[in-house]
Amino acid sequence: MAKKSMIERDKKRARLVEQYAAKRAALKVVANDKNAPVEERFKATLKLAELPRNSSATRVRNRCQLTGRPRAYYRKLKISRIMLRELGSNGEIPGLVKSSW
Repeated sequence: MAKKSMIERDKKRARLVEQYAAKRAALKVVANDKNAPVEERFKATLKLAELPRNSSATRVRNRCQLTGRPRAYYRKLKISRIMLRELGSNGEIPGLVKSSW
Protein backbone atom coordinates (compact mmCIF):
# COMPACT_ATOMS: atom_id res chain seq x y z
CA MET A 1 0.00 0.00 0.00
CA ALA A 2 1.33 3.42 -0.96
CA LYS A 3 1.54 6.30 1.47
CA LYS A 4 -1.77 8.10 1.79
CA SER A 5 -0.06 11.46 1.30
CA MET A 6 1.37 10.43 -2.06
CA ILE A 7 -1.99 9.18 -3.29
CA GLU A 8 -3.68 12.43 -2.22
CA ARG A 9 -0.91 14.52 -3.82
CA ASP A 10 -1.47 12.72 -7.08
CA LYS A 11 -5.22 13.29 -6.88
CA LYS A 12 -4.58 17.00 -6.31
CA ARG A 13 -2.36 17.09 -9.39
CA ALA A 14 -5.05 15.39 -11.46
CA ARG A 15 -7.59 18.03 -10.35
CA LEU A 16 -5.17 20.84 -11.27
CA VAL A 17 -4.52 19.31 -14.69
CA GLU A 18 -8.25 19.21 -15.37
CA GLN A 19 -8.75 22.77 -14.09
CA TYR A 20 -6.00 24.34 -16.22
CA ALA A 21 -6.23 22.08 -19.30
CA ALA A 22 -8.09 24.56 -21.54
CA LYS A 23 -5.94 27.54 -20.57
CA ARG A 24 -2.73 25.57 -21.00
CA ALA A 25 -3.83 24.25 -24.41
CA ALA A 26 -4.73 27.74 -25.65
CA LEU A 27 -1.36 29.15 -24.55
CA LYS A 28 0.49 26.26 -26.19
CA VAL A 29 -1.28 26.90 -29.49
CA VAL A 30 -0.15 30.55 -29.45
CA ALA A 31 3.39 29.70 -28.30
CA ASN A 32 3.85 27.06 -31.02
CA ASP A 33 2.34 29.13 -33.86
CA LYS A 34 5.26 29.96 -36.16
CA ASN A 35 3.22 32.63 -38.02
CA ALA A 36 2.48 34.67 -34.87
CA PRO A 37 4.69 37.62 -33.93
CA VAL A 38 7.69 36.79 -31.73
CA GLU A 39 6.52 39.11 -28.92
CA GLU A 40 3.12 37.42 -28.76
CA ARG A 41 4.69 33.96 -28.68
CA PHE A 42 7.09 35.06 -25.94
CA LYS A 43 4.23 36.47 -23.82
CA ALA A 44 2.33 33.19 -24.21
CA THR A 45 5.43 31.28 -23.10
CA LEU A 46 5.79 33.49 -20.02
CA LYS A 47 2.11 33.04 -19.11
CA LEU A 48 2.52 29.30 -19.55
CA ALA A 49 5.46 29.37 -17.13
CA GLU A 50 3.35 31.28 -14.57
CA LEU A 51 0.79 28.46 -14.37
CA PRO A 52 1.23 26.01 -11.47
CA ARG A 53 3.75 23.27 -12.17
CA ASN A 54 1.35 20.61 -10.99
CA SER A 55 -1.14 21.63 -13.67
CA SER A 56 1.06 19.91 -16.26
CA ALA A 57 -0.26 16.51 -17.33
CA THR A 58 3.20 14.93 -17.23
CA ARG A 59 3.38 15.35 -13.44
CA VAL A 60 0.43 13.01 -12.83
CA ARG A 61 1.55 9.49 -11.96
CA ASN A 62 -0.47 6.43 -12.95
CA ARG A 63 -1.34 4.53 -9.79
CA CYS A 64 -3.19 1.33 -8.95
CA GLN A 65 -6.74 2.21 -7.94
CA LEU A 66 -6.81 -0.45 -5.26
CA THR A 67 -3.43 -0.05 -3.57
CA GLY A 68 -1.97 3.19 -4.93
CA ARG A 69 1.16 1.41 -6.15
CA PRO A 70 2.92 3.62 -8.73
CA ARG A 71 4.92 0.95 -10.54
CA ALA A 72 3.98 -2.07 -12.66
CA TYR A 73 0.70 -0.40 -13.62
CA TYR A 74 -1.57 -1.84 -16.32
CA ARG A 75 -3.30 1.09 -18.04
CA LYS A 76 -6.11 -0.99 -19.48
CA LEU A 77 -7.15 -2.35 -16.08
CA LYS A 78 -5.91 0.58 -13.93
CA ILE A 79 -4.37 -1.81 -11.40
CA SER A 80 -0.87 -3.02 -10.56
CA ARG A 81 0.58 -6.40 -11.48
CA ILE A 82 0.31 -7.62 -7.91
CA MET A 83 -3.41 -6.87 -7.69
CA LEU A 84 -3.92 -8.32 -11.18
CA ARG A 85 -2.38 -11.60 -10.04
CA GLU A 86 -4.34 -11.65 -6.79
CA LEU A 87 -7.69 -10.83 -8.40
CA GLY A 88 -6.98 -13.27 -11.23
CA SER A 89 -6.24 -16.05 -8.76
CA ASN A 90 -9.50 -15.35 -6.95
CA GLY A 91 -11.40 -15.43 -10.25
CA GLU A 92 -12.60 -11.84 -9.91
CA ILE A 93 -11.44 -10.70 -13.38
CA PRO A 94 -13.64 -12.09 -16.17
CA GLY A 95 -11.72 -14.00 -18.83
CA LEU A 96 -8.45 -14.08 -16.90
CA VAL A 97 -7.05 -17.43 -15.86
CA LYS A 98 -3.78 -17.64 -13.95
CA SER A 99 -1.76 -20.49 -15.31
CA SER A 100 -0.02 -22.87 -12.95
CA TRP A 101 1.82 -26.13 -13.57
